Amino acid sequence: MERVVSSLRERSSGSVSFTALLLQQLAQGGMDQDAAFLFGTREATDLTVAMDVLSFAGIPSQRVRGVYLEDGRRRQQMSTLLEVFDDGSWYLFDPATAKPGLPENFFVWQRGERFVLDVIGGTSSQLEFAIVKNTLPVKTVLSMEQQAGDKLMLDFSIYALPVEQQGMFKGLLLLPVGALVVVLLRVMVGIRTSGTFMPILIALAFIQTSLITGLVIFLTVVSAGLWIRSYLSHLNLLLVARITAVVILVILIMATLSIVTYKLGFEQALTVTFLPTIILSWTIERMSILWEEEGAHEVLIQGGGSLLAAILAYLLMTMELVAHLTFNFPELMISLLGVVLLLGKYTGYRLSELYRFRYLRKDWQ
Repeated sequence: MERVVSSLRERSSGSVSFTALLLQQLAQGGMDQDAAFLFGTREATDLTVAMDVLSFAGIPSQRVRGVYLEDGRRRQQMSTLLEVFDDGSWYLFDPATAKPGLPENFFVWQRGERFVLDVIGGTSSQLEFAIVKNTLPVKTVLSMEQQAGDKLMLDFSIYALPVEQQGMFKGLLLLPVGALVVVLLRVMVGIRTSGTFMPILIALAFIQTSLITGLVIFLTVVSAGLWIRSYLSHLNLLLVARITAVVILVILIMATLSIVTYKLGFEQALTVTFLPTIILSWTIERMSILWEEEGAHEVLIQGGGSLLAAILAYLLMTMELVAHLTFNFPELMISLLGVVLLLGKYTGYRLSELYRFRYLRKDWQ
């Protein structure tokens, strides 16, 4: 402990820089022999050992617990920051990255060493948080709190639900918007897709993974799945067994992709788990059958149409205005239903058909 503190003091100019160097060694794995021995032999977490080092160096420190404000997160665990005292002020550090300062989306829940949750007469307690982002005027929030007890049985709004269910409905209410995009593309434009709801589910997966990452993962998994599915077709399996085999293979491909990308340093690809496994399996099965019956050209047309519909639905569903309107005014779903019913009565030409019969518009000579 003395050698570790002495080494850090030689390279630091104060308590703040001392803490930064200590946490950088933890985050980057650049500890010397003494520090590695110290942290390796203590039966405690790295943060606890780091606080012991700070205490030995005479630097006051404490834990700061809180949650990261991420829209739609459910069952989120508390995160812990480290706070040190120097020259009359407290300075925050993120132990995982050694970055100073309070993260922009971090909500401080508790400072100090007290327990966050005290349980009497129970065991195996666990504290989780559900977060949903919404924009409301202050007056509305105050009136909602005042009327919560008076009109408990008369409040049938989404805000009466627990926050975890609010976050779930916030995503569900975006589904009709994506469905409207698919209906417009298929009825008015004439773009063929692989199924009706598959582009919507792909768009939901893109919302969780980001557009570029989701596209790369989707194309990689589907391409590998089609190649493996072509081998399964030679085994003459029954449909149920073949679909089950494809599901298992898709999960293996996704797990392999996650491990490889993590080893290469692309941690964003770990969100591959948000892609709907069953939908991917059915997509691979349908495209494989379509390849055998219609050829690769039809697979490219329907696959490209599905990706185009998913991308357009993603762009519309991720607009803050659309998310705000659908969540705060769910009665707008009735208007979307009316538009869909009107589109269902359309029997005119599609845009693709106008291009197909473009030569009929020319004057006959």
